[in-house]
Amino acid sequence: MLSNLNILLDAPIVSGQLILDGILIGAIFALAAYGMAMVWGVMNIINIAQGEFVMLGGYVTLGLTALGLHPLATIPFSALALFGFGWLVYRLIIFRVVDKDLFISILATFGISIVLQQLANELFSADVQTVRSGMDTLFFADNMIVVNSIKLVGFVAALVLGGVLFLFLKTTRLGQAIRATAQNARAARIVGIDTHKVYSFTFALNAAICGAAGSLVVMTWVIHPYLGLPYTIRSFMIVIVAGLGNLLGVVAAGMSLGAAENFAGFILGTEYQAAFVFSLLVVILVVRNLLAKRRRQVLK
Repeated sequence: MLSNLNILLDAPIVSGQLILDGILIGAIFALAAYGMAMVWGVMNIINIAQGEFVMLGGYVTLGLTALGLHPLATIPFSALALFGFGWLVYRLIIFRVVDKDLFISILATFGISIVLQQLANELFSADVQTVRSGMDTLFFADNMIVVNSIKLVGFVAALVLGGVLFLFLKTTRLGQAIRATAQNARAARIVGIDTHKVYSFTFALNAAICGAAGSLVVMTWVIHPYLGLPYTIRSFMIVIVAGLGNLLGVVAAGMSLGAAENFAGFILGTEYQAAFVFSLLVVILVVRNLLAKRRRQVLK
């Protein structure tokens, strides 16, 4: 660990590489996290199966690429396939727990995540798989900084998808209905909004966002049936830090998390990177709890 710290001190260009990679990675984290924030804000459901939706999007890209389609061209198909799958999951399970206690929805989505893990394991095997994008590698700073072109494409795609989603929620009738339901579902029903339609579309839209994120993940890194949990934890952590409905905050938190993970993986070793993410979540929850208690004391 000390030797890796010395490398960072002696060669600042390495820190630049880690920060750049973290920013590019974090945009994809933010994309999945914004979907979680939307479901949480509109439906008051914490979707523990968020990462499994990302994983399924990756497998859609993997399958379509095997049929001869270019990986980048599979992103809309992954989003569409997961939209339909998300709607089906809502109609079969989620609609039964929308108005229930938050803990019940956590248990329901946790069960969904386990089922999806095991199904993926049976259908696709537990092998770690990836898709080659066929794109070049870029070099900067006298070849000291290396960036895979697919990471830049993923970064841009994540920002574009986030921007499109933001405009959709701001400008369309359905987007306005989603925002109204998030603010006050009972008042939305009174003025004639079909909140069950809003809920089903919101959950399906979240799955579509995860599907697009999964396509980017399989082109940038790897996928396997048990990939989901780290992405669920990352999404949850980003939402906790950024807050519900804060797109810019989600993007900033996602990029910061990506950079922090890269530094942790470099200093501690990649085998401890997942442990760092879980530990960071615990720290964030403890700090927020302490801040909330202090705020309540001040108000008293």
